[in-house]
Amino acid sequence: MHRPRFALDALELFLSLEIRMRRLGLTLIATAAAITLAGCGKSSSNAPNASAGQAAAPAAAAPTPEQVKALQATLPAPYNTADLDNGQAKFAICSSCHTLSQGGPMMTGPNLYGILGEKAGVRAGFKFSDGMIAAGFVWDAAHLDTWIADPKAMIPGTKMAFAGLKDAKDRTDVIAYLMTQTGFKP
Repeated sequence: MHRPRFALDALELFLSLEIRMRRLGLTLIATAAAITLAGCGKSSSNAPNASAGQAAAPAAAAPTPEQVKALQATLPAPYNTADLDNGQAKFAICSSCHTLSQGGPMMTGPNLYGILGEKAGVRAGFKFSDGMIAAGFVWDAAHLDTWIADPKAMIPGTKMAFAGLKDAKDRTDVIAYLMTQTGFKP
């Protein structure tokens, strides 16, 4: 059966429009996803940012595997024998809100470089909850362990929306990983 030319033209037009609509739909979905993900990197701070005239500090290079191994050997027990690969894997959950590199950006949570030995709630460029500001302690392994286990129990009213890491070995591994990645000096 032979179709008239106008029917073929109409079919080609319909298929062309359908392809264009699908491409437009995919473009809209990709754009919406990009906008949503862009919000993940925003600080909750009211501090000026790089676009307001202050250049962000360049991020320092991560330590080499040899440097990490040497640093881990100097850590106190049990961190000197912790599983850093497991710590890194468990920290992946945290990395959606925190960065570790020197000069790294503030995100939903503060950058954690140099956090050990620092008073809680005072990191410049990040707006902490009132509870964290009033906490008054200095971050050390014991406080990190309690915090990572259950942030909301440690500091009621915290803005951190993490349920906690219940396994003690996983917490030890994460803390050792933080020690080796954030400029900690034993």
